[in-house]
Amino acid sequence: MSLPAGLPEMVGVAQYEEEGEFPVEQGYIWTSCASVENGNPLFWDDEAAAELTDGPIAPPTMVSVWFRPHHWAPGRTQARLPLQVHFDLKERLGLPEAVMTENTVVFYEPVRIGDRLRTHQVLRSVSEEKTTKLGTGRFWVIDVEYRNQHGDRVATESYTGFGYRRAER
Repeated sequence: MSLPAGLPEMVGVAQYEEEGEFPVEQGYIWTSCASVENGNPLFWDDEAAAELTDGPIAPPTMVSVWFRPHHWAPGRTQARLPLQVHFDLKERLGLPEAVMTENTVVFYEPVRIGDRLRTHQVLRSVSEEKTTKLGTGRFWVIDVEYRNQHGDRVATESYTGFGYRRAER
């Protein structure tokens, strides 16, 4: 089964460019570290951070935190979803179920207190139909690229998803 019209043209194109709703801030970092009992002095001690990374940074694994939309914001008329390309693919391909099968992150420049991050999503590929134990569907790869307010790349997350229709029993 071939891809719907317009879908192949989406491959490799930056979509959903956006800026985070709030700057990177210390309170979120401390709360996140406390929730998993991460006592790394790099995130708690300004002197250690100055010595190791030229000042305070956010844990690299928090890069997506700065783009998780709040459930409500003044003036917002439509709910925002993270990884919107994934939901677009499910709808366009008529695949009601989906799972993420792989996630990798490559880190570049550190994320610092006060940074205003920007992001966009890039559809990298969509497979032919495949049948797995879950059902029949397609695999896709989506990159989420993150940059700071200076245009420096801070991270790229790659997701592999499988959208499918459950097998009839």
